[in-house]
Amino acid sequence: MTIIYDIIFILLHLLYLPFFIFRRKFHKGFLSRLGFLPKDIISKLKGNKHIWVHAVSVGEVLVASKLIDVLRQRWPDQRIVISTVTPTGNKIARSLAKENDSVIYFPLDFSFIVKHVIDLIKPTVFITAETEIWPNIISYLYAKKVPVIVINGRISKRSFSGYKKIRFLLRRTLRKIALFCMQTSEDAERIIYLGAPKNKVKVVGNLKFDEKFSEHSCDPSCLGLKEDDMLIIAGSTHHNEEEITFKVYREAIKNFPRLKLMIAPRHPERADAIADLISSNNFKVIRFSSIKNEKINLAAYANYVFLVDTIGDLKSLYNLATLVFVGGSLVNKGGHNIIEPAYFSKPIIFGPHMSNFQDMADLFLKKNSVIQVKNEKELASAIKMLLENRTKRQQLGQDSRRIVDENKGATERTADLIKETGFSYARISL
Repeated sequence: MTIIYDIIFILLHLLYLPFFIFRRKFHKGFLSRLGFLPKDIISKLKGNKHIWVHAVSVGEVLVASKLIDVLRQRWPDQRIVISTVTPTGNKIARSLAKENDSVIYFPLDFSFIVKHVIDLIKPTVFITAETEIWPNIISYLYAKKVPVIVINGRISKRSFSGYKKIRFLLRRTLRKIALFCMQTSEDAERIIYLGAPKNKVKVVGNLKFDEKFSEHSCDPSCLGLKEDDMLIIAGSTHHNEEEITFKVYREAIKNFPRLKLMIAPRHPERADAIADLISSNNFKVIRFSSIKNEKINLAAYANYVFLVDTIGDLKSLYNLATLVFVGGSLVNKGGHNIIEPAYFSKPIIFGPHMSNFQDMADLFLKKNSVIQVKNEKELASAIKMLLENRTKRQQLGQDSRRIVDENKGATERTADLIKETGFSYARISL
């Protein structure tokens, strides 16, 4: 079975290669994905116990960071290995890592590669965020009696539809996983249907509600905002959403001349294209990287739009918003995390496409603490209503924060289950 999977995996990668080259997915850490870990990492791994935490990209790394802190406290004799897939996720992981931690790129799921990497790390437990299923790595860890634990597990409606088609293949791999910590009962039912043993599936809630937030990375003065100014933050936007947001903003400033706009694209590498859009509309582009490096004098400009071209700053910048539009939702990208602005008690607007965060969106919608719009026209109407109605803004913001506070605790519940299931499974002395 392993040989067949390797062959299929190779063929898929060959088919994907032109796209991979065209999108410039090769990066300096890519050799690590082939099993060639840097010498300093190999040296650090030797002779130590490791908890291996895998988080694909920025969002998963940030979610896992709180759990990693708890793991360090509970098992101080264990060092942490964090693996990511994306360079941005890797960068965030390195910023969160402690001196004895190791940050690597996740190995490609070829049997000969994963065996080499696992034998180097010798993990005592392997923890993967949000239902990442890799047959070869899971099978080899199982053979080595290393428990595999899924944290913050979720299966969207779209993913479930695809997984059902290969259910007969997934079942064997899922039965090798020691514990599934799922976000909701629906996620639990879906993973059980796909083949996970019922007794290994637990509903613990969403770790995103426990995410750490910094409220002081920037204050209104660092953005040049005065007391009467208002700020719309369009966060985690995708292609075409910036154009829609900008059109809505241009109309809004006719009635609210002190209104400012901040656009934070989901992929910072698109910053130049968005800067061109802003410039073409006769606005000055103020990049947040320039503000951080104190390279710009905001007093010298009258008409400008903020562009967040940095990684990891958006969630604290939400604290400065008058209202927030969460992107990936007007275009069909599945939406993005709404907990971050909710934590800061901000009124939140999102579009019709929230499939990747549907349970979360439904929770907030059920409590009437957010606004969902269908299109550009409704977005413009919702923004106008909120800008005119301070009381409504405050009500929505307070209700959103209350939901965040009521749903905390998944991290500690997950850590308890890791101790109960994972470490006992591995027969580690605590």
